Amino acid sequence: MKENIKRYNPDIKKGLSNQEIESRIREKLVNYDTTVPTKSIKRILYENIFTLFNFLNLLLGIAIFLVGSYKNMLFLGIVIINTLISTIQEIHSKRVVDKLSVLAQSKARVIRNGKKCGISVYDLVLDDIIEFNTGNQVATDSIIQSGEVLVNESYITGEPNSITKRQGDMILSGSFIVSGKCFAKVEHIAEENYTSKISSDAKYIKKVKSEIMTSLQKIIRILTFAIIPIGIGLFVSQFYIQNLTFEEAVVQTVAAMIGMIPEGLVLLTSTVLAVSVIRLSKSKVLVQDLYCIETLARVDTLCLDKTGTLTEGIMEVSDVIPFESYSKENLSNILANIGKFSEDENETIKAIRNHFSNITEEFTPHNKVAFSSEKKWSGIDFGENKTYILGAPSFVLKDHPEIDVEWIKKYTADYRVLLIAESSLPFLGKDLPEKIKPIGIVLLLDKIRKDANKTLKYFAKQGVDIKIISGDDPVTVSKIAKRVGVENYNKYIDMTNVKEEDLNNLDNLGNLVSEYSVFGRVSPTLKKSLVKALQAKRKNCCYDW
Repeated sequence: MKENIKRYNPDIKKGLSNQEIESRIREKLVNYDTTVPTKSIKRILYENIFTLFNFLNLLLGIAIFLVGSYKNMLFLGIVIINTLISTIQEIHSKRVVDKLSVLAQSKARVIRNGKKCGISVYDLVLDDIIEFNTGNQVATDSIIQSGEVLVNESYITGEPNSITKRQGDMILSGSFIVSGKCFAKVEHIAEENYTSKISSDAKYIKKVKSEIMTSLQKIIRILTFAIIPIGIGLFVSQFYIQNLTFEEAVVQTVAAMIGMIPEGLVLLTSTVLAVSVIRLSKSKVLVQDLYCIETLARVDTLCLDKTGTLTEGIMEVSDVIPFESYSKENLSNILANIGKFSEDENETIKAIRNHFSNITEEFTPHNKVAFSSEKKWSGIDFGENKTYILGAPSFVLKDHPEIDVEWIKKYTADYRVLLIAESSLPFLGKDLPEKIKPIGIVLLLDKIRKDANKTLKYFAKQGVDIKIISGDDPVTVSKIAKRVGVENYNKYIDMTNVKEEDLNNLDNLGNLVSEYSVFGRVSPTLKKSLVKALQAKRKNCCYDW
């Protein structure tokens, strides 16, 4: 960020004034879009028309045109068709991507001139006051001025756990507000944002790496150097030795030279790739460059994140296990009431709410304690219907060592376990009641994407090696890998246990990526290093995160 910038500290009820906003715009302190735009139509036309192949054929076409033998110019049709195929495909892809980008633009709710208004996230300016509510995505790095929220930073770190953020804390761009409400001041804009910094190296239009295209260009380059002296020799032979007319000598020389240029091979390549694009489009795949299909075909290693790629980023209830005299019906009704009256919006309560929707006996809530990342539990006091607590067993029962929950550990290997406890006493402020009794457990799983197993099975048949790289706990990631059918799911490693010197050594890192299939506790920058280590092993990596 520019130095010596005048910073504003607006009242959260008033926000910036028009004068301050105009000043920010003049200073170009606006949260402009930092994503790399697609190729312009001008660039697409230039790259597809002004090629060595087209230039060579055009020169021969001009020679035929100048001698008036127009019927022999039909070979230019191949050049035109080949150019049209690639140009039309790229322009179509550009328009679809640009349209999707416009539709995906999100809005921010800001306070300006004492009024709330919705604006594009790309119209935010430095020191704007933004209102964040449950479900909002954070568009810019901002500092909380008022309120408290639970934030999910899995998009940035890969960690699914939610973090409590209070006044004075920074909330990073790319994270989501799980629950709560706050007012925050924009601290960073555009390229200064955390997500922009960590992804800046990936934000460029990369030239397609294609063996077919490289080979064709090499052939044409060689022919270009060879064809000129050969053409001159042919023309001299036919005009001076065979005594043909000038027009006849030109036509026969061009005909011989056209035979040397792989016109049919170029057209056949473009046609086959165009057919592949059409087939992929039927599976709702958008191809931005014809030769991307070849790149995809050459991939031998696929690097995947967990959250949002293998899983949907949400939890689902697998089973509920009652204790003692309680039945599943009793627990289902209690959980249905908790789901209905809870004010939390985290993934756990959403899973409870979705699974236990049928209330057989509705309770009346008297007091609620929201979930917090420090306490790891939430609860509702239903008065005479008792107080119920839902949370991590070790946190709910930390003051009750006499209660044996050792047997619960057999479920923790495959599930996320929540303990349901009850008490006849109310909460002690925001703390647990003095007397609590476990009445059951809820088993939760990450919801796997419907097509994850099928997709990974297909890649396995194609001989593509799968590497799962996540910021989450490696044991948790390994369980997900097992459920989606990754063959070497048990070969996992916690990257926080790897020595610093090994992380900075490409050869040592290469040995790790060769040995393991699942990598946990991986930072965004380390993900890049792992991919580089794979590429150093001459692996053609494709990654998605």
